[in-house]
Amino acid sequence: MKLSKLLTLIVLCAAMPLHAQIRLPKLISDHMVLQRDQPLQIWGWASPKEKITLQFDQKTYKTSADAAGKWAIALPAHRAGTGYAMVLKGKNEIRLTDIAFGDVWLCSGQSNMVINMERVKERFPKDIASANYPEIRNFFVPTLTNLNGPAEDFPKGEWKTASPENVLSFGAVAYFFAREIYEKHKVPIGIMNSSVGGTPIEAWVSESGFKDFESIRKTITQNKDTSYVNALARIANAIPPHRPAADAGQQEHWESDAYLPKGWRNFNIPGYWEDQGLRALDGVVWFRKTINVPQHWAGKLAKLYMGRIVDADEMYVNGRKIGNITYQYPPRRYEIPSELLKAGQNTFVIRVTNTSGKGGFVPDKPYFMTTGSDTIDLKGTWQYKVGAVFPPGQDAPPARLVHQNQPTALYNAMIAPALPMKIKGFVWYQGESNTGNPEPYNALLPALINNWRALWHDDRLPFLVAQLPNFQDIDYTPAESNIALLREAQNQALTLPNTAVTVTIDLGEWNDIHPLNKKGVGERLALAARNLAYGEKQVVHSGPVLKSHSVDNGRVLLTFDHVGEGIVSSDGEALRWFAVAGSDRKFYWAEAEILGKNRIALRSEQVKSPEYVRYAWQDNPEGVNFYNSAGLPASPFRTDGQGLNHAQPQ
Repeated sequence: MKLSKLLTLIVLCAAMPLHAQIRLPKLISDHMVLQRDQPLQIWGWASPKEKITLQFDQKTYKTSADAAGKWAIALPAHRAGTGYAMVLKGKNEIRLTDIAFGDVWLCSGQSNMVINMERVKERFPKDIASANYPEIRNFFVPTLTNLNGPAEDFPKGEWKTASPENVLSFGAVAYFFAREIYEKHKVPIGIMNSSVGGTPIEAWVSESGFKDFESIRKTITQNKDTSYVNALARIANAIPPHRPAADAGQQEHWESDAYLPKGWRNFNIPGYWEDQGLRALDGVVWFRKTINVPQHWAGKLAKLYMGRIVDADEMYVNGRKIGNITYQYPPRRYEIPSELLKAGQNTFVIRVTNTSGKGGFVPDKPYFMTTGSDTIDLKGTWQYKVGAVFPPGQDAPPARLVHQNQPTALYNAMIAPALPMKIKGFVWYQGESNTGNPEPYNALLPALINNWRALWHDDRLPFLVAQLPNFQDIDYTPAESNIALLREAQNQALTLPNTAVTVTIDLGEWNDIHPLNKKGVGERLALAARNLAYGEKQVVHSGPVLKSHSVDNGRVLLTFDHVGEGIVSSDGEALRWFAVAGSDRKFYWAEAEILGKNRIALRSEQVKSPEYVRYAWQDNPEGVNFYNSAGLPASPFRTDGQGLNHAQPQ
């Protein structure tokens, strides 16, 4: 019996740190922003029952860790300010400096919330050069997943103050949002950016948020079974990797200066090869062009802009590789070393790999080379040659379990550790990954909002949503649109109190799911924050929203809220993108007439007895001109659906 107790004691001692010390979460660190004007807590871990002392603002606070080693110290509400320090003592001592009290915003979503200022630096160089805002601080949460349950801390991360150097890593939407609020209210702004590209909304909701989603709860339970998850991984790993056909260009070194091209054909950049003579080709295509460089360029560093390329590329200049990108979305921006360019003829070679869809160079993007103020246009005729042809797709292998797409996986790892932080509100920019099946979003977005508010114990925390912008090819006839359905589902946020949906229908790009105008998005979100969270009720933060409609003698009369001083056409032309339908629900374009401050009349010769209306119900209603006097565009809507904007005739 004595031996058994001794062995038990040895096991317990081995499981406990011999010299445990107090440890803080990554969010509690130098340069942090704590929420002003609210009681809050500092928390962490230590040895079981370890005594902890916190010295702050000329006061001392004491506590002891519990049996599990967790502890928390409550601090009273504190006014806005900077330059504070904090000392924590246990078996060790931790000193924190440059602490600020201000407003903390949790910014989350997918890639358009991730995209940082470096990505848009060519569009906003002055904003980057002037980013001297030490009271704006950013904490970027690294990508991590957890299928089993909420994590207690982030594996890494740090608060960074806004400077021209640091701001390049700040999410662009979040930075412009924070800067606009700071300029208006002059209080420190903390941004917690917890976002992952290409992820669905389901991954960001906690398990408790899915109480009304039975099938999702079953998936969550299944994903907690490690044997199930490991079995899927073993099946996927057992499949032999796909080995594409050998690339003749690599074998014969088509990138080399010594290579003499034979059998190459003309190709116009930008453009897709399926549109220029290569039918349904998945594979590798090489592109080549001789560029004449003036004498004064020789020996200078040059920058090369090759738009966007679908999917992957390798870039060579005079036989030397200067860079590569492995997927289609990032802009191609390469530097050509100063010793590489020479006066006269220079050979540029691009190896492009595409595995599905159209391969090549995205139109309506910049294609040029520059040094100083001089530029050389790279659009026009190049030569191409096929290096490899991939075999037609075979039966798809069993799908891998993509952890970041699973319900709760990102909430558990990237949101849960922030729950002890008091915050001012939420900014949400997500939806692209749910456009394939937009209908569930009508319930999922309110579920997310209610879930996060419940977890932060405040059912009125401001929640701001960035609506999806215009994207894809333009339909010049009334069309169905999954993106429009997703925008309508995003408007479901407005059924909840203290929410706003920021319309960005005029800030997108037809050829880029990641449009560059993040400044416009951030500043419009800031208008919503000023109205909802900062008490500036005079600030117009929304474009026109349909209030009601009626039919009168073959015309549809629409009445709108949020018009400011009145409805306007932004370009002075007749309002575009309105369509009407009769009982057959077949839509035709309608003529729109502004009637006074907040009304519009619609008429169509093709629809004598109109019943339904749609506005901007397209993937890309480019050139919308329906705005209010504050310069904010109207949200797309329809009256023939079941979404928020469905209005009953008066």
